[in-house]
Amino acid sequence: MESSDKKHPQRGDTRRDFLKKSSLITAIALTPAVAVKAAENQVDESFAELFEKIPLKLSVNNKAYATKIEPRVTLLDFLREELHLTGTKKGCDHGQCGACTVHVDGVRVNACLSLAVMNEGKKITTIEGLANGDELHPIQQAFIKHDGFQCGYCTPGQIMSAVACIREGHANSRAEISEFMSGNICRCGAYPNIVDAIVEVKKGGKVV
Repeated sequence: MESSDKKHPQRGDTRRDFLKKSSLITAIALTPAVAVKAAENQVDESFAELFEKIPLKLSVNNKAYATKIEPRVTLLDFLREELHLTGTKKGCDHGQCGACTVHVDGVRVNACLSLAVMNEGKKITTIEGLANGDELHPIQQAFIKHDGFQCGYCTPGQIMSAVACIREGHANSRAEISEFMSGNICRCGAYPNIVDAIVEVKKGGKVV
């Protein structure tokens, strides 16, 4: 059975034109004014460059940074793409795997869920800033000793969370450690070794 559009080709064209125009109107309505103005002026820059950058000052691993950044950029992308601190990993990008865990003013945060501009004036610590020069942090040493990593991709986030877990006072038992480390996923299954590493450091009172 022929469709009504095939019986009436002109009607089909009219419908397609209507849908195209409707989509265009919707797109324009949802597009920021600066982008529309640029399009009217036939600006050739990519759409990403049409976002206005705003000033950002913060400290990362005890080094001060003053820059300008698009308001939509996440802290994770800022660290990796702008500062080239690639130790912080991009995993699920939805705050579910913990691979991007960093410390913000001493509190563990999923960097993929935090906009860079939200961290104005704050102190960020990444896995690159955890060691003291060539001297590894006690948690890093313990992870090596107990083989708390296998493929290693999740390890930076695991280590950052482990440090925070002890500092927060949530490392009083293996069950408590497992609970408060549950936001960090290891698909290789090194969980028992990770807990062993945290237990040793907690007992030794070495976390700073």
